Amino acid sequence: MSNFSLEHKAFLRKRKKEKIIVISFQILILLVFIIGWELLAKFNLINTFLLSSPSLVLNTLVNLFTDNDLFIHIGITLYETIVSFLIVTIISLLISTFLWFSKRLANILDPYLTVLNSLPKVALGPLIIIWVGASTNSIIFMALLISLFLSIINVYHDFKETDQNYITLLKSLGANKYQIFMKVVIPYNLSNIINNLKINVSMCYIGL
Repeated sequence: MSNFSLEHKAFLRKRKKEKIIVISFQILILLVFIIGWELLAKFNLINTFLLSSPSLVLNTLVNLFTDNDLFIHIGITLYETIVSFLIVTIISLLISTFLWFSKRLANILDPYLTVLNSLPKVALGPLIIIWVGASTNSIIFMALLISLFLSIINVYHDFKETDQNYITLLKSLGANKYQIFMKVVIPYNLSNIINNLKINVSMCYIGL
């Protein structure tokens, strides 16, 4: 028992040491990047008008905070991110579910989803402003365009790749398609759905 306890303590020390090393290098890389960026800007090796510098970014943040504008901008960005994320998540899950239930519909829409996902959405920015208007709606619409089709493709692909052994087993027990979806497909892909939600957040933010 004591040997196991000593081994366990050694394992915990090793894991803690590894964690400290990883975090230290992460911080070091960040510091090197910031210092290098600042030095390049200070010696005019980069165009600060295009690439800015850490000191200029810090000054801008201080000015925004002083003028009470910082948290207003943060609040608006969070609102737009949350709204676009929720819309993308709901629509992508619903459409992916419909596609899983209807293989024919999935085959029909597959090339269109691929084409829509490959469209240069940023290039459509001026048209989106004309269609929707220069407002929060156009920003959310851009976020939807960038993330929605990718999300649908990813979620449906995960649904489609569910282990067929589980599905065959439930079919042999007389389960219908709805029961298979709720008892097998959703639980089997729960981690994939969560990972896709993480991607949705980042893609919506990029869209904003």
